[in-house]
Amino acid sequence: MEVGGGVDSESKSQRRVGLLYDERMCKHSTPDGDPHPENPDRIKVIWNKFQANSIPQRCVLLDAKEAEDKHILAVHSQKHVNLIKKISSKQFDSRRNRIASSLNSIYLNEGTSEAAYLAAGSAIEVTERVAKGEVDSAVAIIRPPGHHAEEDEAMGFCLFNNVAIAASYVLNEKPELGINKILIVDWDVHHGNATQKMFWKDPRVLFFSVHRHEFGSFYPATDDGFYTMVGEGPGAGYNINVPWENGRCGDADYFAVWEHILLPVAKEFNPNLIIVSAGFDAAIGDPLGGCRITPYGYSVMLKKLMNFANGKIVLALEGGYNFESIAKSMLACVEVLLEDKPILGSSEAYPFESTWRVIQAVRQKLSAYWPSLADELPEELINQKVAPAVYVLTSSSDSEAEEDHESPKVSQHLEEALQEIIEPLSKLKVDESTRDHVASNSYTWRSELSKVDIWYAAFGSNLWLKRLLCYIAGGQVDGLQKSCVGSVDKTPPKEITWKTFPRRMFFGRESTLSWGPGGVAFMDPESNSQDKTHMCLYRITLEQFNDLLVQENYGGYAMSSPLFDLTALNSVTGQEPNSLQVRLEKGWYRNVVYLGKERDIPVLTMTCTPSDVEGFKSGELPLCAPAKNYANTIVRGLVEGKQLSQEEAMAYVQEAATKAL
Repeated sequence: MEVGGGVDSESKSQRRVGLLYDERMCKHSTPDGDPHPENPDRIKVIWNKFQANSIPQRCVLLDAKEAEDKHILAVHSQKHVNLIKKISSKQFDSRRNRIASSLNSIYLNEGTSEAAYLAAGSAIEVTERVAKGEVDSAVAIIRPPGHHAEEDEAMGFCLFNNVAIAASYVLNEKPELGINKILIVDWDVHHGNATQKMFWKDPRVLFFSVHRHEFGSFYPATDDGFYTMVGEGPGAGYNINVPWENGRCGDADYFAVWEHILLPVAKEFNPNLIIVSAGFDAAIGDPLGGCRITPYGYSVMLKKLMNFANGKIVLALEGGYNFESIAKSMLACVEVLLEDKPILGSSEAYPFESTWRVIQAVRQKLSAYWPSLADELPEELINQKVAPAVYVLTSSSDSEAEEDHESPKVSQHLEEALQEIIEPLSKLKVDESTRDHVASNSYTWRSELSKVDIWYAAFGSNLWLKRLLCYIAGGQVDGLQKSCVGSVDKTPPKEITWKTFPRRMFFGRESTLSWGPGGVAFMDPESNSQDKTHMCLYRITLEQFNDLLVQENYGGYAMSSPLFDLTALNSVTGQEPNSLQVRLEKGWYRNVVYLGKERDIPVLTMTCTPSDVEGFKSGELPLCAPAKNYANTIVRGLVEGKQLSQEEAMAYVQEAATKAL
């Protein structure tokens, strides 16, 4: 039953905004209660923020509905629909986790089916209400998200493509509504790969995605998000990608894209309806996104879209994993839709140089389809002074310890980091001295540690140089299920050498999100003269080592201070024991071990804690042989590093996997 709140005859000037939230979508959660960025609290914090600001009383509350199979089948295969429909049933209890591990960044549980059908059906519900004119615009607080869900495969936290299902529904099932041109704006930090494919040849849908791409190294780590992907056949020109070359893009960068690409094309296209794939993982402080849009930035972007389609806009939640920023950003957007508060703020920042480069490339590629993009941008515009960036380390992939990468400790750290950054930026009237102060903490420790070299001693998958470079320069190798963003300093190792150490390598854990089923490598921190472990020594800076530590343990988050500083280095090299657990609540590689010096430069590695080793020995933690893909990285590293032959390397891995610990 829908409820109209605060919309009466005395407030005719206020727009009618539909609002949909249903706590049943919280039933989709990790099967064992493990921490995960896409969790039920994401939508709870938004709803709580709305309630605290009396938003439900000012909106038309709409009921969630489960989608019908026939509507989902408009964009998904029968096989995929059958799987999601039945995956929560008892017949899948013994297979559910195995199926999830075979997919890219997906978990499944007993509440998954209902939540997925509710998310898709709710997207249809709000879109139809807006299309009919029963409400002027609408917000759907839904999960799981959808824009990565392919026709026949769930991926990237997404099960059904909610926005694509809703768009297809009003276009194909409701022709009487007169909706024949839909603009889909995907401002999630990740490319909407599946939405793009579903409307690739359809000129009725103009799909626009602005996202981190970094030449195909950022999730979903394909070329599909590049600006050259413009659609095909009758849909040519109706697919627009704006692929950022780097992270840290903020309000100024997105405003420039709106002004010089999206708004001119939207004016030409003249849509009847706008659907926003409203991911908020490009928001400042997000642990996966690494961009810097403020709530003010989102409100301006949305306000500009309201000039089209008579303001018929649907916001459907996609990503966004920092509770504070997702709640504040969504609140800013709904207040714009309600039009009962002015947008406060201003921005004196400038876009990155790379932003102008991308904008020019997109305009040139699309100008054949959209005359409004044909003119060259003025030189004085693109040569404006570039604002300094606040460095934020993030990752689009989880490390080998990703199961713990959203522990309460890290969430608290993120909130503190957010507070430090958002407070001075919230007014967005920032002079140079203020910006310098904001960035100084990060710059200071990074500058200091960038002058100190160490040898990072790798023993597992990082034996293979190409794998190690994923953590340095960003990217993905065969078998790794998600892409890495890399370190802030992406300079390759200065030198590479090999040594053996009297340590025991073994394989533990039964599955990881990075590699799927199978164990990953650990090293017993205690020395044993009877054991021998091959290690590849990479000469990198202590700054880069800190970025590796974060990626190995949590996948990436804002670092206002280092995990392993000069004091820690002096401590671990100067006294027994020669290991130190860094200040992380959890993490499988948080124990930094000092292995001596090579040419007077400290040699460091990272592994599990002594208590974890005891757990593996006692059977409390599972020992498990590595899967083929993971084992191959070790073999390739040893062979390409000219340490062992193919046969010797395979035997080395086999011995480590079978020898009693």
